[in-house]
Amino acid sequence: MVIQLCQVELADVGHYNYGPGHPMKPHRIRMTNSLLINYGLYSKMDVFRPPRATAEDMTRFHTDEYVNFLKRITPETMSDYTKQLHKFNVGEDCPVFTGLYEFCQISAGGSIDVASAQKLNSGQADIAVNWAGGLHHAKQKEASGFCYVNDIVLGILELLKYHNRVVYIDCDVHHGDGVEEAFYTTDRVMTVSFHKYGEFFPGTGDIRDTGFGLGKNYAVNVPLRDGIDDWSYKSIFEPIIEHVMKWFRPGAVVLQLGADSLAGDRLGCFNLSMKGHANCVKFLKSFNVPLMMLGGGGYTIRNVSRTWTYETALACDTEIDEGKIINLLIFVLPYNEYFEYFGPEYRLDIPPNNMVNLNTREYLEKCKSIIIENLRHTQFSPSVQLQQVPNDLFDESDNEEEDPDKRNTTRQKDQRIVPDEEFSDSDTEENGRFRRKDDANYGDDGAYRPSSSVNKRSTSSRRNRSPDDLPEDSKMETDES
Repeated sequence: MVIQLCQVELADVGHYNYGPGHPMKPHRIRMTNSLLINYGLYSKMDVFRPPRATAEDMTRFHTDEYVNFLKRITPETMSDYTKQLHKFNVGEDCPVFTGLYEFCQISAGGSIDVASAQKLNSGQADIAVNWAGGLHHAKQKEASGFCYVNDIVLGILELLKYHNRVVYIDCDVHHGDGVEEAFYTTDRVMTVSFHKYGEFFPGTGDIRDTGFGLGKNYAVNVPLRDGIDDWSYKSIFEPIIEHVMKWFRPGAVVLQLGADSLAGDRLGCFNLSMKGHANCVKFLKSFNVPLMMLGGGGYTIRNVSRTWTYETALACDTEIDEGKIINLLIFVLPYNEYFEYFGPEYRLDIPPNNMVNLNTREYLEKCKSIIIENLRHTQFSPSVQLQQVPNDLFDESDNEEEDPDKRNTTRQKDQRIVPDEEFSDSDTEENGRFRRKDDANYGDDGAYRPSSSVNKRSTSSRRNRSPDDLPEDSKMETDES
């Protein structure tokens, strides 16, 4: 299995700062990068630096007006855009900071670049990782929940060029409202969110919010309560995902691994251990379907970096060493530049705490039965009309000719590196374009099998969800034990 890690300028991401006292710390990406290097995981993967997303790339989902605002706004010019700040929900949870637009470019570029969507589309990678992505709250016309540009939606749109159906799975403690809203009226993307529900941001994600129009029953919401532990999470996660995979038969899976569902998170209220959280990766890998792993929330940064490192190792089928003994003390973590952040235990594992689990077995069983019944009302493996496949983003043939008198950047030098398989024949190419996978990838037993001979289909028309179409938030009545 080829593991493709999307290195979205990890060191550069850590330089951005939301401001003093803000819970979102991009510095966690640098800590993750340091652990990945010191554990030797980069040698297990193909790592490269993708180009940044352009304004044109972002407007495949976001409005021109909103993207232009992100380009212009800076801490120095805020006073000139008072009305726009309110209109686009920028200011408090989503502050204006130095380098805001560049931060959005890096995050979005990693998810839509060839490492993530296009590498998966071409079959050059089985798993793509972008820990700087997963910003699932951003809406088409506004920022929300520390998120400005929805890299997940942009990545899924790229995947839909080649795959009839895509499943999005959200393990963040907060509801993945931005992604659900983007695909609320289509049957080509099924969104599945496991989240805390009830007087908790963003306040959406009721179990009865299931989609609209063609997308009816293709939005799956699993509302959970405080303190859910590993066993309870696994007991509802695996059966629901198994039904989704066997019935919907996706060509690719996008997995958002927000680490705020871990025990002890500053803003979270779940009680998952590191291995309980990573079980989501392990279970999805068992289906052998192209997988994109993204970051997301996570506000106890030493837990975030450790968990994402462990999940990267799991994706690589690599066992992390138990560590070494120094001065009669066991240090499981290898020494790195952020070593003092992980004291006093200096261990990789994140254990659960003694938090009370309010998710009773009866409640979880009732949720599971309702969701599985809704899935039975969906069309089995919905088809897509035949159309021409749109052009890929970041097509290298579109690059302008370089100025011989101008020094090349590191990114331009990286683009000159020819992959080992560059000149190999591929029976999945047609006129220089890779063709979309179809239901031939699945056998009669429902197992996914990559196929080299597939039909050419493309994205069907999509409508954005209107606020008038949204069901009213409601709470599911459950039997308490």
